[in-house]
Amino acid sequence: MIARSLKWTRHNLFGKPFDVLLSLTVIPGVLWMVYQAVSWALTAARWDIIPQSLRVLMIGVFPADQAWRAWIAIVIIAILLGAALGCVFAFKGRHAGALVPVWAGCAALAGIENVTNVLLIAVTIAAFAGGWAVASRFPPVRKALVPASFIGLIAIFAVMAPPGAGLWGGLLLSILLTLVTAVLSLPIGILLAFGRRSRFSGLRWICTGYIEVMRSVPLIMVVYWIWILIPVLTPQFNLADVVRGMIGFTLFYSAYVAEYVRSGLQAVPRGQTEAARSLGMSEFDINRSIVLPQAIRVVVPPLVGNVLDIFNMAPLVFIIGLTDFLRAGQMILANPQFGDRTYEVYSFLFLTYFLVGSLITFVARKLEAHLARGSR
Repeated sequence: MIARSLKWTRHNLFGKPFDVLLSLTVIPGVLWMVYQAVSWALTAARWDIIPQSLRVLMIGVFPADQAWRAWIAIVIIAILLGAALGCVFAFKGRHAGALVPVWAGCAALAGIENVTNVLLIAVTIAAFAGGWAVASRFPPVRKALVPASFIGLIAIFAVMAPPGAGLWGGLLLSILLTLVTAVLSLPIGILLAFGRRSRFSGLRWICTGYIEVMRSVPLIMVVYWIWILIPVLTPQFNLADVVRGMIGFTLFYSAYVAEYVRSGLQAVPRGQTEAARSLGMSEFDINRSIVLPQAIRVVVPPLVGNVLDIFNMAPLVFIIGLTDFLRAGQMILANPQFGDRTYEVYSFLFLTYFLVGSLITFVARKLEAHLARGSR
């Protein structure tokens, strides 16, 4: 092991004169920065602000007496995420063991003395593990994941709606926005991709124009215009700001999903469609049974990466007055009592975004490797 590490270091860090110079310049600087950050985090930082403000960071200004609704939504999200993970990775005993430190860390963050939160965190992690285990061991569950996702999202909206959708916020809002956009943009993007390849010129031009327009303007403009135009065009429907924000995100990212799917459609060999036509299959059956499954298999990794992009862009909803995870941290710092805790709050936000993004990236890479093995 040591010999292999030394060989890797010599080959990658000190293989050429320029590599030696770059390594001797960068490595000491990085080590110094890491030392300073760790020293500050362990000695000077006052982390008590995180447990005190954890409710605001997680659910924003959602009423404290209605927090049980947020916990139900979190459990449903945990089940759906676990089931989605179980479609690719088999649940094993070591995975259950790895979730124990996760529970311990979350419990310590929430405060060990708060027994209710500790138990609710345990239930959430158990729901995630249960969804993972059931989906990985029972194939019929995996086939029903898409309709189950829509049912789960409807249940979340039904549970969270009574206090008012305008009160949703925090990390829960960022995750909900990501899930809704990812789930709804997929079927819309698939329809747009097929429409762009349609033999009907009118439909093809409409889909192409929509995709090119959405990909040519910034997301913040789309969200803002949807927020403004919906009350003007449909005054009879009093849609909440959060719903309008989700519509803007969905319309924007559907164009990108359409391009991903279109690249997958082009990767399907033309001989397969010609063979299906020679057998008398209709165009609908060819696309549904032959073309689309192979195209989705090709573009699953970039689609998972698209989820990371949606999550990272969620803070843009501040423009329509919503309190996402980042905005919740800024609200805490606006309190004069915590005005001097800027570094602690933003460090926690950075670590949370980094952990979620790293997890999504890890799953995307494992999924890509899994699909590559299956295609050989």
